[in-house]
Parts: sequence; structure tokens; C-alpha cells
Amino acid sequence: MPVREIRRLFDDRLSAKSVKEHLAELQAFWEDRGMRLVELSDGWRFQTASELGPRFLRLDEEKPPRYSRAAMETLAIIAYHQPVTRGDIEELRGVTVNPATLRLFEERGWIETVGYRESPGRPALLATTRTFLNDLGLRSLAELPGPDAEPLPDFLLSEALPPSAAADEGPMPLQKEIDFEKQQ
Repeated sequence: MPVREIRRLFDDRLSAKSVKEHLAELQAFWEDRGMRLVELSDGWRFQTASELGPRFLRLDEEKPPRYSRAAMETLAIIAYHQPVTRGDIEELRGVTVNPATLRLFEERGWIETVGYRESPGRPALLATTRTFLNDLGLRSLAELPGPDAEPLPDFLLSEALPPSAAADEGPMPLQKEIDFEKQQ
């Protein structure tokens, strides 16, 4: 909820500064509890503490599907290099981008067309949205992890690519290890 809406709840009797001070107090109060008050790109919300996530996942019988590696690479390129065109993504990845991947992220509200490049064909420029930031619990793109950051072990996104998109962009198969000494 944005600060301006919180102010409206109090008939604008509180200033934005005092609302933010009260929110900071509430944030401190909820710090060591099962719920946390967090600031996002478009306001404030209560969310479950991250350390309780694995417990809640046990309540749900169905495991949430994961995005393919190719989809995650595509999303990362958009997030870190925005605004980008489909051609830019293909150049960085070295393979063709499946249109279903981009459509999936557009339908989820994580990416959108923000303009068109002044070049032949006028390709669409893609960028992330506030929904992307909010779903990942970020206030701004500056909070995205850097290249040296440790990956989160249980980082799980809750929606997978449709089968048609995963067919040509699925996870890379592992190579079978060969023991050359046994073959001699």
C-alpha cells in the first residue's frame, strides 16, 4: 500500500513524514516475528518471514514448478540490461529467444514494451515492471544482486513455461562422465 493511500485512511491528518516514521516503528516491531513489514517499489506490505517459507511449502501438496534455465537467463538479461530488444537478448545468449518465454513474462506482468528502437524494423524495447520488483521483494533495480553475489539455495519462482516453450529452451542436459581407464 502506498504512503499516500495510508494517509487517506487517516483523512490526510498525518504527513507523509509521520506516516513513514510510524511505518518504521511498525517495521521494527515486526522484525523478529513470523510476518514482516517490508517496503517495496510501490509501497508497503506485510509478508511471511523468509525463514518460514520452507514450512509453508510443506503445507502445499503440489510442488511449484520452476522456470527453465533459458527463461531465467532471458529474464536476467532484461533486468540487468534494460531496455533491450529481442535481438539484444539473442546476441547476449547466443541462441534464439522463444517468443513463448517473452509472452509468459509479459502475461505475468514482469516485463513490458517501453518503446521502440530507432533502427530498421523498429524492434520493441523490453524492460521490467513494478510487479517484477514487488514479486521479488525489491524496492528498486539497484537491489538486484551483483555478479559476485551468492545464489539463493531455495530461490523458487512459482510458474513454469508452457510445454511448447520448454521444448527448445529446456535445461541443458548433463554430459555423461566417461572413465577412460576402464575402456582400455
